Amino acid sequence: MVKQQMKSNHLKTLLSGMRPTGRLHLGHYFGVLSSWIKLQNKCKCYFMASDWHALTSDYVDTSMINNNTLEMLADWITIGIDYKQSIIFQQSKVPQHSELFLILSMLTPLSWLKRCPTYKRQIKEIKNKDLNNYGFLGYPVLMAADILLYKAEIVPIGDDQLSHLEFTRDIARRFNNFYGNILIEPKEKLNKISRIPGLDGRKMSKSYYNTILLGETNDILKKKIENLFTDPLKIRRHDRGHPDDCVVFTFHKIINTEYSDIRKKCIIGSIWCMLCKKYLMEILSEFMGPLEKKRKNIISDKTFLEKIIKMGSQKAEAIAQNTIDEIRKAIKF
Repeated sequence: MVKQQMKSNHLKTLLSGMRPTGRLHLGHYFGVLSSWIKLQNKCKCYFMASDWHALTSDYVDTSMINNNTLEMLADWITIGIDYKQSIIFQQSKVPQHSELFLILSMLTPLSWLKRCPTYKRQIKEIKNKDLNNYGFLGYPVLMAADILLYKAEIVPIGDDQLSHLEFTRDIARRFNNFYGNILIEPKEKLNKISRIPGLDGRKMSKSYYNTILLGETNDILKKKIENLFTDPLKIRRHDRGHPDDCVVFTFHKIINTEYSDIRKKCIIGSIWCMLCKKYLMEILSEFMGPLEKKRKNIISDKTFLEKIIKMGSQKAEAIAQNTIDEIRKAIKF
């Protein structure tokens, strides 16, 4: 009875992180952050500012990484990530990440890295940066080190990151096969919404300049909504619409509880695009208004944000060192 009760009270460990590339947008919120908010009440959460990961592609100009970390942290706290409840830390301030990355690099076959689908896709798509460096090739090993260092049982991801997590499990199994059962194989927690459209219909991304930032001012938000792409086949006001091919409706589906009614009206031609945008603007404005005010107060005190990062990183380092001690013992170092 006692053992069963203890087992049921166990909080699973979760790790997730983001590269500090500046302010966050609605794609981050609905794709990742909204699930973080729910999970922090159910798991022991580690939320990481992945600045070493940022360095793998932004090594030429590192001047904005520290500031971007604070901007990102401000967004996290604004939308409800509780720094008192969860451990928020900066990857580079926990040296054990680098140590485990080095150790795991020694036993990772090159063939595993070269067939990584994300690596091949980004090398092909990203033309404005030279990604032919060892650090970028080894990105999945560093990600594996991040996860395995805290013995994370759960990692919230989108469908496009499943191969990365399977890579992490492969490394954990290979390590354990050589040195004993030290590392835990993590399981995925799939995000319900993995792709949020940008203003132009492509995936919302700062690289495409098509984002709606968290805490966007009302004036800027209005201009962006007015310029949203709509159904190209709905030319006249009462034409029948095709909501499933419309960016505006996709936003309604994500954020509007009455999206099914909007969909029906669009299909029969009883609602026109400008009115549909107006409804969306009202909903987003109500959502964004409180965030804008809260974020202004948070980002104005960067000393406070630096203190949160420092405290969280110290807590993370203590946990990480326990794992490194086990690993060093296992490999007889």
